[in-house]
Amino acid sequence: MSSRAVLHSLPYFSDSAALFAPFADEAWAVFLDSGYPRSAQGHYDIISANPVCTLVTHGDTTTITSTNEVIISTENPFELVKSELTRYGELFESPDFDLPFNGGAIGYFAYDLARRLEFVPQIAQDAEYVADMAIGIYNWAVIVDHKTKQSYLICYDNTQTTDLIARFNVLSAIKSTSFVVTSDVQANYSSDGYSRVFQKIKHYLKEGDCYQVNLTQRFSAKCEGDTWQAYQALREINAAPFSAYLNFPDVKILSSSPERFLKLTGRHVETKPIKGTRPRKSEHIENDAQIANLLNSPKDRAENVMIVDLLRNDISKVCKNGSVQVPKLFEIESYSTVHHLVSTVTGELADNQHALDLLQHCFPGGSITGAPKIRAMEIIEELEPHRRGIYCGSIGYIGFNGNMDTNIAIRTLVQSDDTIRFWAGGGIVNDSVVEEEYQESFDKAAAMFQVLKRFQT
Repeated sequence: MSSRAVLHSLPYFSDSAALFAPFADEAWAVFLDSGYPRSAQGHYDIISANPVCTLVTHGDTTTITSTNEVIISTENPFELVKSELTRYGELFESPDFDLPFNGGAIGYFAYDLARRLEFVPQIAQDAEYVADMAIGIYNWAVIVDHKTKQSYLICYDNTQTTDLIARFNVLSAIKSTSFVVTSDVQANYSSDGYSRVFQKIKHYLKEGDCYQVNLTQRFSAKCEGDTWQAYQALREINAAPFSAYLNFPDVKILSSSPERFLKLTGRHVETKPIKGTRPRKSEHIENDAQIANLLNSPKDRAENVMIVDLLRNDISKVCKNGSVQVPKLFEIESYSTVHHLVSTVTGELADNQHALDLLQHCFPGGSITGAPKIRAMEIIEELEPHRRGIYCGSIGYIGFNGNMDTNIAIRTLVQSDDTIRFWAGGGIVNDSVVEEEYQESFDKAAAMFQVLKRFQT
Protein backbone atom coordinates (compact mmCIF):
# COMPACT_ATOMS: atom_id res chain seq x y z
CA MET A 1 0.00 0.00 0.00
CA SER A 2 1.44 3.37 -1.00
CA SER A 3 1.92 6.36 1.31
CA ARG A 4 0.54 9.62 -0.04
CA ALA A 5 2.64 12.76 0.28
CA VAL A 6 1.39 15.70 2.28
CA LEU A 7 2.53 19.29 1.85
CA HIS A 8 2.77 21.80 4.71
CA SER A 9 3.84 25.44 4.80
CA LEU A 10 6.75 26.34 7.07
CA PRO A 11 8.24 29.63 8.25
CA TYR A 12 10.26 31.35 5.54
CA PHE A 13 13.82 32.52 6.18
CA SER A 14 15.79 34.43 3.57
CA ASP A 15 18.82 32.44 4.74
CA SER A 16 17.95 28.74 4.75
CA ALA A 17 20.91 27.95 7.01
CA ALA A 18 18.53 28.75 9.88
CA LEU A 19 16.26 25.89 8.79
CA PHE A 20 19.10 23.45 8.23
CA ALA A 21 21.23 24.16 11.31
CA PRO A 22 19.22 21.97 13.76
CA PHE A 23 19.59 19.03 11.33
CA ALA A 24 23.23 19.59 10.36
CA ASP A 25 24.53 16.86 12.70
CA GLU A 26 21.92 14.26 11.78
CA ALA A 27 22.64 11.14 9.75
CA TRP A 28 22.93 11.80 6.02
CA ALA A 29 21.84 15.44 6.42
CA VAL A 30 21.76 17.29 3.08
CA PHE A 31 21.49 20.97 2.22
CA LEU A 32 21.31 21.81 -1.49
CA ASP A 33 21.96 25.51 -1.27
CA SER A 34 21.24 28.10 -3.97
CA GLY A 35 23.39 30.69 -2.19
CA TYR A 36 20.50 33.08 -1.58
CA PRO A 37 20.47 35.89 -0.48
CA ARG A 38 24.16 36.45 -1.32
CA SER A 39 23.87 34.83 -4.76
CA ALA A 40 21.64 36.67 -7.21
CA GLN A 41 20.89 33.40 -9.04
CA GLY A 42 19.47 31.76 -5.89
CA HIS A 43 15.98 30.27 -6.22
CA TYR A 44 15.34 26.93 -4.47
CA ASP A 45 17.02 25.35 -1.44
CA ILE A 46 16.41 21.70 -0.46
CA ILE A 47 16.94 20.22 3.03
CA SER A 48 16.57 16.67 4.32
CA ALA A 49 18.11 14.00 6.58
CA ASN A 50 17.68 10.40 7.72
CA PRO A 51 16.94 8.68 4.37
CA VAL A 52 14.90 5.46 4.18
CA CYS A 53 17.57 3.83 2.00
CA THR A 54 21.24 4.49 1.22
CA LEU A 55 23.46 3.31 -1.63
CA VAL A 56 27.24 3.44 -1.10
CA THR A 57 29.68 2.34 -3.81
CA HIS A 58 33.30 1.40 -3.23
CA GLY A 59 35.04 0.10 -6.33
CA ASP A 60 33.02 -2.75 -7.82
CA THR A 61 30.48 -3.14 -5.01
CA THR A 62 27.49 -1.11 -3.85
CA THR A 63 25.96 -1.58 -0.41
CA ILE A 64 22.22 -0.86 -0.34
CA THR A 65 20.96 -0.35 3.21
CA SER A 66 17.29 0.01 4.15
CA THR A 67 15.29 -0.56 7.33
CA ASN A 68 14.90 -4.31 6.89
CA GLU A 69 17.90 -5.44 4.86
CA VAL A 70 21.40 -4.88 3.55
CA ILE A 71 22.16 -5.92 -0.04
CA ILE A 72 25.60 -6.09 -1.67
CA SER A 73 25.54 -5.67 -5.46
CA THR A 74 28.11 -5.49 -8.26
CA GLU A 75 25.62 -4.06 -10.76
CA ASN A 76 26.00 -0.65 -12.43
CA PRO A 77 25.59 1.98 -9.66
CA PHE A 78 23.51 4.30 -11.85
CA GLU A 79 21.10 1.44 -12.58
CA LEU A 80 20.91 0.60 -8.88
CA VAL A 81 19.91 4.17 -7.99
CA LYS A 82 17.31 4.09 -10.78
CA SER A 83 15.93 0.79 -9.44
CA GLU A 84 15.65 2.05 -5.85
CA LEU A 85 14.05 5.31 -7.01
CA THR A 86 11.48 3.32 -8.97
CA ARG A 87 10.82 0.95 -6.06
CA TYR A 88 10.29 3.70 -3.50
CA GLY A 89 8.44 5.84 -6.02
CA GLU A 90 5.86 3.06 -6.23
CA LEU A 91 5.61 2.93 -2.43
CA PHE A 92 5.25 6.70 -2.09
CA GLU A 93 2.31 8.21 -3.95
CA SER A 94 3.35 11.66 -5.08
CA PRO A 95 0.79 14.31 -6.00
CA ASP A 96 1.91 16.72 -8.68
CA PHE A 97 3.11 19.56 -6.46
CA ASP A 98 4.61 22.48 -8.36
CA LEU A 99 8.03 22.03 -6.77
CA PRO A 100 11.39 21.01 -8.26
CA PHE A 101 11.81 18.08 -5.82
CA ASN A 102 9.14 15.86 -4.27
CA GLY A 103 11.35 13.37 -2.46
CA GLY A 104 13.81 10.95 -4.00
CA ALA A 105 17.58 10.61 -4.33
CA ILE A 106 20.14 13.14 -3.05
CA GLY A 107 23.88 12.68 -2.80
CA TYR A 108 27.07 12.58 -4.83
CA PHE A 109 28.63 10.71 -7.74
CA ALA A 110 32.43 10.99 -7.40
CA TYR A 111 34.67 11.62 -10.41
CA ASP A 112 36.22 8.17 -9.93
CA LEU A 113 32.84 6.49 -10.42
CA ALA A 114 33.67 6.91 -14.12
CA ARG A 115 35.90 3.86 -13.74
CA ARG A 116 32.70 1.82 -13.74
CA LEU A 117 31.79 3.27 -17.15
CA GLU A 118 35.12 3.48 -18.98
CA PHE A 119 38.50 1.80 -18.65
CA VAL A 120 40.88 4.24 -16.96
CA PRO A 121 44.34 3.06 -15.84
CA GLN A 122 44.91 3.02 -12.08
CA ILE A 123 48.01 5.16 -11.63
CA ALA A 124 47.18 8.12 -9.37
CA GLN A 125 47.29 7.63 -5.60
CA ASP A 126 43.92 7.12 -3.89
CA ALA A 127 44.42 9.30 -0.82
CA GLU A 128 40.73 10.17 -0.42
CA TYR A 129 39.39 6.91 1.02
CA VAL A 130 35.80 7.93 0.38
CA ALA A 131 32.99 6.18 -1.47
CA ASP A 132 32.74 6.52 -5.25
CA MET A 133 29.00 7.13 -4.84
CA ALA A 134 26.86 7.94 -1.81
CA ILE A 135 23.13 8.43 -2.37
CA GLY A 136 20.20 8.57 0.04
CA ILE A 137 16.55 7.99 -0.84
CA TYR A 138 14.60 10.59 1.16
CA ASN A 139 10.90 10.39 2.02
CA TRP A 140 10.73 13.98 3.27
CA ALA A 141 12.27 17.28 2.26
CA VAL A 142 11.98 20.99 2.89
CA ILE A 143 11.90 23.11 -0.26
CA VAL A 144 12.51 26.84 0.13
CA ASP A 145 11.36 29.05 -2.75
CA HIS A 146 13.17 32.37 -2.50
CA LYS A 147 11.24 33.89 -5.42
CA THR A 148 7.85 33.49 -3.74
CA LYS A 149 9.37 33.65 -0.23
CA GLN A 150 7.69 30.43 0.90
CA SER A 151 8.93 27.23 2.52
CA TYR A 152 7.28 23.82 2.25
CA LEU A 153 7.66 20.44 3.94
CA ILE A 154 6.80 17.45 1.78
CA CYS A 155 6.56 14.18 3.70
CA TYR A 156 5.29 10.66 2.96
CA ASP A 157 5.25 9.39 6.57
CA ASN A 158 2.33 10.70 8.66
CA THR A 159 3.99 9.60 11.90
CA GLN A 160 7.04 11.68 10.99
CA THR A 161 5.19 14.75 9.70
CA THR A 162 3.97 16.06 13.06
CA ASP A 163 7.43 15.87 14.61
CA LEU A 164 9.08 17.56 11.63
CA ILE A 165 6.55 20.40 11.59
CA ALA A 166 7.13 20.98 15.28
CA ARG A 167 10.90 21.03 14.86
CA PHE A 168 10.82 23.46 11.94
CA ASN A 169 8.38 25.79 13.70
CA VAL A 170 10.49 26.02 16.86
CA LEU A 171 14.04 26.21 15.60
CA SER A 172 16.89 25.99 18.06
CA ALA A 173 20.56 26.36 17.37
CA ILE A 174 22.56 23.16 17.52
CA LYS A 175 25.40 22.89 20.00
CA SER A 176 28.50 22.27 17.97
CA THR A 177 32.21 22.28 18.41
CA SER A 178 34.20 24.95 16.65
CA PHE A 179 36.11 24.18 13.47
CA VAL A 180 39.90 24.50 13.58
CA VAL A 181 42.55 24.14 10.87
CA THR A 182 45.64 22.79 12.63
CA SER A 183 48.28 22.92 9.88
CA ASP A 184 49.41 24.92 6.89
CA VAL A 185 47.80 24.20 3.53
CA GLN A 186 49.96 21.91 1.39
CA ALA A 187 49.79 21.67 -2.43
CA ASN A 188 50.60 18.49 -4.34
CA TYR A 189 52.55 20.50 -6.94
CA SER A 190 55.39 22.96 -6.57
CA SER A 191 55.49 25.58 -9.31
CA ASP A 192 58.30 23.60 -10.97
CA GLY A 193 56.36 20.34 -10.64
CA TYR A 194 53.30 21.96 -12.18
CA SER A 195 55.42 23.27 -15.04
CA ARG A 196 56.82 19.80 -15.80
CA VAL A 197 53.33 18.28 -15.97
CA PHE A 198 52.09 21.24 -18.03
CA GLN A 199 54.84 20.61 -20.61
CA LYS A 200 53.88 16.93 -20.83
CA ILE A 201 50.30 17.96 -21.59
CA LYS A 202 51.57 20.39 -24.24
CA HIS A 203 53.43 17.45 -25.82
CA TYR A 204 50.22 15.38 -25.95
CA LEU A 205 48.35 18.32 -27.49
CA LYS A 206 50.99 18.80 -30.20
CA GLU A 207 50.97 15.06 -30.94
CA GLY A 208 47.20 15.23 -31.53
CA ASP A 209 46.20 13.07 -28.55
CA CYS A 210 43.82 15.77 -27.28
CA TYR A 211 42.47 19.23 -27.98
CA GLN A 212 42.25 20.16 -24.31
CA VAL A 213 43.20 18.58 -20.95
CA ASN A 214 41.96 19.82 -17.59
CA LEU A 215 44.88 19.96 -15.12
CA THR A 216 44.22 20.44 -11.42
CA GLN A 217 46.24 20.65 -8.26
CA ARG A 218 45.18 19.40 -4.84
CA PHE A 219 45.50 21.30 -1.56
CA SER A 220 45.13 19.79 1.90
CA ALA A 221 45.35 20.69 5.58
CA LYS A 222 44.77 19.03 8.93
CA CYS A 223 41.59 19.99 10.76
CA GLU A 224 39.25 19.12 13.59
CA GLY A 225 35.79 20.11 14.78
CA ASP A 226 32.48 20.93 13.10
CA THR A 227 32.63 21.40 9.32
CA TRP A 228 29.18 23.03 9.34
CA GLN A 229 30.91 26.08 10.83
CA ALA A 230 33.37 26.08 7.94
CA TYR A 231 30.58 25.74 5.39
CA GLN A 232 28.76 28.77 6.76
CA ALA A 233 31.96 30.77 6.27
CA LEU A 234 32.36 29.40 2.73
CA ARG A 235 28.85 30.41 1.69
CA GLU A 236 29.40 33.86 3.20
CA ILE A 237 32.66 34.36 1.28
CA ASN A 238 31.70 32.65 -1.98
CA ALA A 239 27.94 32.24 -2.37
CA ALA A 240 27.17 30.18 -5.48
CA PRO A 241 23.95 28.84 -7.06
CA PHE A 242 24.89 25.12 -6.97
CA SER A 243 26.27 24.87 -3.46
CA ALA A 244 25.79 21.98 -1.05
CA TYR A 245 26.61 20.71 2.42
CA LEU A 246 26.46 16.93 2.89
CA ASN A 247 26.99 15.30 6.30
CA PHE A 248 27.60 11.69 5.33
CA PRO A 249 28.97 8.99 7.65
CA ASP A 250 32.56 8.92 6.37
CA VAL A 251 32.84 12.30 4.67
CA LYS A 252 31.67 15.90 4.93
CA ILE A 253 31.29 17.86 1.68
CA LEU A 254 31.31 21.66 1.52
CA SER A 255 30.62 22.80 -2.04
CA SER A 256 30.24 26.33 -3.41
CA SER A 257 30.03 25.31 -7.05
CA PRO A 258 29.06 27.91 -9.66
CA GLU A 259 28.52 25.27 -12.35
CA ARG A 260 25.39 23.34 -13.26
CA PHE A 261 26.09 19.93 -14.75
CA LEU A 262 22.69 18.57 -15.78
CA LYS A 263 19.17 19.78 -15.12
CA LEU A 264 16.10 17.81 -16.20
CA THR A 265 12.64 19.33 -15.81
CA GLY A 266 9.98 17.11 -17.32
CA ARG A 267 11.81 16.11 -20.51
CA HIS A 268 13.76 19.36 -20.91
CA VAL A 269 17.54 18.99 -20.52
CA GLU A 270 19.93 21.83 -19.70
CA THR A 271 23.68 21.89 -19.09
CA LYS A 272 25.80 25.02 -18.50
CA PRO A 273 29.53 24.40 -18.99
CA ILE A 274 32.09 26.89 -17.68
CA LYS A 275 35.30 27.49 -19.60
CA GLY A 276 37.15 30.77 -19.19
CA THR A 277 38.03 32.57 -15.93
CA ARG A 278 39.36 35.93 -14.81
CA PRO A 279 39.89 37.15 -11.22
CA ARG A 280 37.67 39.97 -10.00
CA LYS A 281 39.26 43.33 -9.32
CA SER A 282 38.28 45.78 -6.61
CA GLU A 283 38.41 48.82 -8.89
CA HIS A 284 35.39 49.22 -11.19
CA ILE A 285 37.39 50.14 -14.32
CA GLU A 286 39.84 47.26 -13.83
CA ASN A 287 36.97 44.85 -13.22
CA ASP A 288 35.21 45.90 -16.43
CA ALA A 289 38.50 45.41 -18.27
CA GLN A 290 38.74 41.85 -16.92
CA ILE A 291 35.24 41.06 -18.22
CA ALA A 292 36.00 42.57 -21.63
CA ASN A 293 39.27 40.65 -21.81
CA LEU A 294 37.49 37.37 -21.05
CA LEU A 295 34.67 37.99 -23.52
CA ASN A 296 37.11 38.80 -26.32
CA SER A 297 39.75 36.16 -25.62
CA PRO A 298 40.14 33.82 -28.64
CA LYS A 299 41.74 31.18 -26.38
CA ASP A 300 38.90 31.14 -23.84
CA ARG A 301 36.22 31.20 -26.52
CA ALA A 302 37.92 28.29 -28.29
CA GLU A 303 38.11 26.31 -25.02
CA ASN A 304 34.45 27.01 -24.36
CA VAL A 305 33.38 25.87 -27.82
CA MET A 306 35.35 22.62 -27.47
CA ILE A 307 33.43 21.72 -24.32
CA VAL A 308 30.10 22.88 -25.74
CA ASP A 309 30.63 20.50 -28.67
CA LEU A 310 31.58 17.67 -26.31
CA LEU A 311 28.42 18.18 -24.23
CA ARG A 312 26.24 18.48 -27.32
CA ASN A 313 27.56 15.08 -28.32
CA ASP A 314 27.04 13.60 -24.83
CA ILE A 315 23.44 14.67 -24.36
CA SER A 316 22.59 13.77 -27.99
CA LYS A 317 23.03 10.10 -26.99
CA VAL A 318 19.83 10.26 -24.91
CA CYS A 319 17.94 13.22 -26.43
CA LYS A 320 15.46 13.32 -29.30
CA ASN A 321 17.02 13.73 -32.73
CA GLY A 322 17.39 17.37 -33.68
CA SER A 323 16.43 18.69 -30.23
CA VAL A 324 19.92 19.67 -29.01
CA GLN A 325 20.50 23.43 -29.21
CA VAL A 326 22.93 26.07 -27.90
CA PRO A 327 20.66 29.00 -26.98
CA LYS A 328 23.40 30.93 -25.11
CA LEU A 329 27.08 31.06 -26.00
CA PHE A 330 29.82 33.00 -24.16
CA GLU A 331 27.83 34.65 -21.36
CA ILE A 332 29.56 36.23 -18.36
CA GLU A 333 28.69 35.07 -14.84
CA SER A 334 30.36 36.91 -11.96
CA TYR A 335 31.07 35.63 -8.46
CA SER A 336 32.84 36.99 -5.39
CA THR A 337 36.36 36.14 -6.57
CA VAL A 338 36.14 35.40 -10.32
CA HIS A 339 34.28 35.98 -13.60
CA HIS A 340 33.39 32.95 -15.75
CA LEU A 341 32.55 32.42 -19.42
CA VAL A 342 29.42 30.21 -19.51
CA SER A 343 27.39 28.65 -22.31
CA THR A 344 24.03 26.84 -22.24
CA VAL A 345 23.19 23.63 -24.10
CA THR A 346 19.63 22.24 -24.14
CA GLY A 347 17.73 19.25 -25.49
CA GLU A 348 14.62 17.09 -25.07
CA LEU A 349 15.14 13.72 -23.39
CA ALA A 350 14.02 10.78 -25.52
CA ASP A 351 10.85 9.01 -24.41
CA ASN A 352 12.61 5.78 -23.41
CA GLN A 353 15.31 7.50 -21.31
CA HIS A 354 15.49 8.25 -17.57
CA ALA A 355 17.29 11.03 -15.70
CA LEU A 356 19.93 8.51 -14.61
CA ASP A 357 20.50 7.44 -18.21
CA LEU A 358 21.22 11.10 -19.01
CA LEU A 359 23.59 11.39 -16.07
CA GLN A 360 25.42 8.17 -16.92
CA HIS A 361 25.94 9.02 -20.58
CA CYS A 362 27.35 12.45 -19.75
CA PHE A 363 29.43 11.47 -16.72
CA PRO A 364 31.85 12.89 -15.75
CA GLY A 365 31.25 16.39 -17.07
CA GLY A 366 33.35 17.31 -20.08
CA SER A 367 34.18 20.76 -18.73
CA ILE A 368 36.45 19.18 -16.11
CA THR A 369 38.10 16.49 -18.25
CA GLY A 370 38.96 17.94 -21.64
CA ALA A 371 38.36 16.67 -25.15
CA PRO A 372 38.18 13.98 -26.34
CA LYS A 373 36.94 12.95 -22.91
CA ILE A 374 38.36 9.43 -22.49
CA ARG A 375 41.86 10.28 -23.72
CA ALA A 376 41.87 13.39 -21.52
CA MET A 377 40.93 11.22 -18.50
CA GLU A 378 43.78 8.84 -19.27
CA ILE A 379 46.24 11.74 -19.34
CA ILE A 380 44.80 13.15 -16.11
CA GLU A 381 45.26 9.75 -14.44
CA GLU A 382 48.86 9.58 -15.66
CA LEU A 383 49.91 13.07 -14.63
CA GLU A 384 47.93 14.14 -11.56
CA PRO A 385 49.53 12.67 -8.41
CA HIS A 386 46.24 12.01 -6.58
CA ARG A 387 42.82 10.76 -7.57
CA ARG A 388 40.15 13.42 -7.62
CA GLY A 389 37.53 11.58 -5.58
CA ILE A 390 34.45 13.75 -5.14
CA TYR A 391 36.08 16.76 -6.82
CA CYS A 392 34.84 17.10 -10.43
CA GLY A 393 32.12 14.56 -9.74
CA SER A 394 28.53 15.69 -9.27
CA ILE A 395 26.23 16.58 -6.35
CA GLY A 396 22.46 16.95 -6.60
CA TYR A 397 19.04 15.34 -6.65
CA ILE A 398 16.94 13.02 -8.78
CA GLY A 399 13.29 13.14 -7.70
CA PHE A 400 10.50 10.57 -7.70
CA ASN A 401 8.88 12.91 -10.25
CA GLY A 402 11.80 12.42 -12.67
CA ASN A 403 13.29 15.90 -12.22
CA MET A 404 17.03 16.19 -11.72
CA ASP A 405 19.48 18.98 -10.95
CA THR A 406 23.19 18.36 -10.41
CA ASN A 407 26.33 20.42 -10.16
CA ILE A 408 29.93 19.93 -11.17
CA ALA A 409 31.68 19.52 -7.81
CA ILE A 410 34.24 22.30 -8.19
CA ARG A 411 35.06 24.94 -5.51
CA THR A 412 34.47 22.05 -3.11
CA LEU A 413 36.07 21.15 0.22
CA VAL A 414 36.06 17.48 1.25
CA GLN A 415 36.74 16.45 4.85
CA SER A 416 37.38 12.90 6.05
CA ASP A 417 39.35 11.64 9.04
CA ASP A 418 41.41 14.65 10.17
CA THR A 419 42.10 16.15 6.73
CA ILE A 420 40.28 18.68 4.58
CA ARG A 421 41.11 18.87 0.87
CA PHE A 422 40.23 21.00 -2.13
CA TRP A 423 41.30 21.24 -5.76
CA ALA A 424 41.52 23.85 -8.49
CA GLY A 425 42.69 23.91 -12.09
CA GLY A 426 41.75 24.64 -15.65
CA GLY A 427 41.78 23.54 -19.26
CA ILE A 428 45.15 23.42 -21.02
CA VAL A 429 45.20 24.04 -24.78
CA ASN A 430 47.97 24.66 -27.32
CA ASP A 431 48.28 28.37 -26.64
CA SER A 432 48.04 28.13 -22.81
CA VAL A 433 50.80 29.87 -20.85
CA VAL A 434 52.11 27.96 -17.85
CA GLU A 435 52.39 30.95 -15.48
CA GLU A 436 48.84 32.06 -16.29
CA GLU A 437 47.36 28.57 -15.82
CA TYR A 438 49.20 28.05 -12.54
CA GLN A 439 47.94 31.39 -11.23
CA GLU A 440 44.39 30.64 -12.40
CA SER A 441 44.23 27.63 -10.10
CA PHE A 442 44.97 29.92 -7.14
CA ASP A 443 42.40 32.47 -8.35
CA LYS A 444 39.75 29.76 -8.44
CA ALA A 445 40.76 28.48 -5.01
CA ALA A 446 40.85 31.94 -3.39
CA ALA A 447 37.62 31.57 -1.41
CA MET A 448 38.65 28.18 -0.01
CA PHE A 449 42.02 29.54 1.07
CA GLN A 450 40.18 32.38 2.81
CA VAL A 451 37.93 29.94 4.67
CA LEU A 452 40.81 27.84 5.96
CA LYS A 453 42.81 30.92 6.93
CA ARG A 454 39.85 32.15 8.98
CA PHE A 455 39.90 28.97 11.07
CA GLN A 456 43.65 28.42 11.22
CA THR A 457 45.25 28.22 14.66
